[in-house]
Amino acid sequence: MNEFEKAIGYTFANRVYPERALTHSSYVNGKHGSNERMEFLGDSVLSVVVSKYLFESLDVPEGRLTKIRAKLVCEDTLFKFAKRIGLGRFIKLGKGEESTGGRGRKSILADAFEAVIAAIYLDGGLEAASEFVLRFMPPIEQIKSDKLIIGDYKTSLQEVIQRNPEEHIEYVITDETGAAHCRTFTARVLLNGQSIGEGSGLSKKEAEQAAAKEALSLMGYETD
Repeated sequence: MNEFEKAIGYTFANRVYPERALTHSSYVNGKHGSNERMEFLGDSVLSVVVSKYLFESLDVPEGRLTKIRAKLVCEDTLFKFAKRIGLGRFIKLGKGEESTGGRGRKSILADAFEAVIAAIYLDGGLEAASEFVLRFMPPIEQIKSDKLIIGDYKTSLQEVIQRNPEEHIEYVITDETGAAHCRTFTARVLLNGQSIGEGSGLSKKEAEQAAAKEALSLMGYETD
């Protein structure tokens, strides 16, 4: 247990919590005594901590905050966090799971990571759990620079337009300039055939994103 506490950077007053958090259902031949209930609690604590972090740090619409949070707490992300601290080596697994590679399985590691959050929360409260979770969160500046999260203006525009089912948008490339290996594209986004935004980029996708961004800005939406 000392090695585990060192790995996560937290010392427990009550070691019942981490013992339960690290016990997979296969080890106890069923749900009773496993970490599944703690996983449930950890998921909620994680959501609260990440929501607060994003709310206080990013001035973007609710829909965008929801998308960012979803990416930060998804199974793939939690799996990476779990691997960062070598969580797999501490989990108690049944022989079947052990023999089939369960110690490195994405779902098992992600669930165990949430259970560890719950263990810290139960032992030390929300502040301790927050400190643990925030160690893994990327800096806000990195989040802002991640176009897959912040700069998906096409998705944002589509969400706005979908509020009126009769509306239809499409993107057209209106110009291509430059040498073959370094071309610049210009795109327009059309709403029911009428141009509502234009933008340029080094790829067609980049140009379409720029056009959607201009459209959103002209419609009065925050785009930075």
